[in-house]
Amino acid sequence: QVQLVESGGGSVQAGGSLRLSCAASGYTYSSFCKGWFRQAPGKEREVVAVFCTNGTNDGRTYYHASVKGRFTISQDNTKNTQYLQMNSLKPEDTAMYYCGMTSGTMKHWGQGTQVTVSS
Repeated sequence: QVQLVESGGGSVQAGGSLRLSCAASGYTYSSFCKGWFRQAPGKEREVVAVFCTNGTNDGRTYYHASVKGRFTISQDNTKNTQYLQMNSLKPEDTAMYYCGMTSGTMKHWGQGTQVTVSS
């Protein structure tokens, strides 16, 4: 059973930084996309940053236009953990952040971690 466990959310002032972690276990996919999504109250869930690999290459990373240059996704394969480094945070980054993983028709989600940015 695939499990995704997020940590690292919290409250910061605008301009601050946070690092989110997603520890993954139980998957055997060689081809997948894994990354971060967020959902603010009253809004739909949107992709923030996602890493995709077909198992035969180094993979590609995609970022939402609003976070490019501020957020960075990285992997520690020895720990099966993915990180989202968030710098220069803005109030509009406030949302519940979810770690998500897809492979073919399979989708998995973590429980989410709240990020609140005050002005």
